[in-house]
Amino acid sequence: MKHLLSTADLSRAEAIHILDVAEEMAEVNTREVRKLPALRGKTVVNLFFEDSTRTRISFEAAAKRLSADVLNFAAKGSSVSKGESLKDTVQTLGAMGIDGIVIRHGASGAPRVLADADWIDVPVVNAGDGTHEHPTQALLDAFTMRRRLHGDASRGTALDGVRVLIVGDVLHSRVARSNAWLLQTLGATVTFAAPPTLLPVSARPFGAAVHHDLDVALAEDPDVVMMLRIQQERMDDAFFPNPREYTRHWGLTAARHGRLSERTLIMHPGPMNRGLEIAGVAADDPRSTVVEQVENGVSVRMAVLYLALTGSDLPNTPAAKESVA
Repeated sequence: MKHLLSTADLSRAEAIHILDVAEEMAEVNTREVRKLPALRGKTVVNLFFEDSTRTRISFEAAAKRLSADVLNFAAKGSSVSKGESLKDTVQTLGAMGIDGIVIRHGASGAPRVLADADWIDVPVVNAGDGTHEHPTQALLDAFTMRRRLHGDASRGTALDGVRVLIVGDVLHSRVARSNAWLLQTLGATVTFAAPPTLLPVSARPFGAAVHHDLDVALAEDPDVVMMLRIQQERMDDAFFPNPREYTRHWGLTAARHGRLSERTLIMHPGPMNRGLEIAGVAADDPRSTVVEQVENGVSVRMAVLYLALTGSDLPNTPAAKESVA
């Protein structure tokens, strides 16, 4: 694997392979010394043009646990604020001798432009681009579902037949798009529930079914309910009357939470707006995987960095076995 730019690029076998390698990395994260020599001597740059906390720290932790050196770049306070282009920034970093780039950018498609250009020849991992995609978030979400649903027998399995309901601001959510493509590749059924103003103009956006009534969608008894954050920073218009109205129609309120099946998983990519899209009682429920998603994110990103920076595509090569031993 050279780059990870989109979940739409992944085949079923490739997605399962990444999740299986992440299982190995998760075992490493339970050891007293949570460190592998797999990327010793390599340098990874976290190139973040947008604000981030959990994603940047997660990638940093993942790289360091693989023994890579990490450089953190933030656009604020850098030459970007003086007008430096992405090309010039990347070529400057390349001159310092880097081996991989994790990029978050406000422009949709920026990671693919970087990967396809001849500015620098290193693996590129998309950590979120505009309203386009967030592939490692979708992978960690799938990893979390697989573990919760299959337990110790999760290795090698997909998500065939799992019914996932994704609720909220689909229009501005890169997480929704990446999840829709990946989960369907893994055999899950994906449904969006959102007001028409927060959905792409399509009968089946990203191949998913659509409900315009959350209570009707929840009555279909999904296996997973994934609540999306209202991304007000990406909104330049009024997409719903007011927060109270949104919560009443589209929030996972205490009342709706009480009607969920005991086996239904509750997910949220974070950060959560408690009281807006999700009630505190739902966020803190034992069925909630919010904290697990953060923990699993390190394991999944370790797997992605390992596969990208070593160029490994086979899970059972001698090098792979040795590096995760």
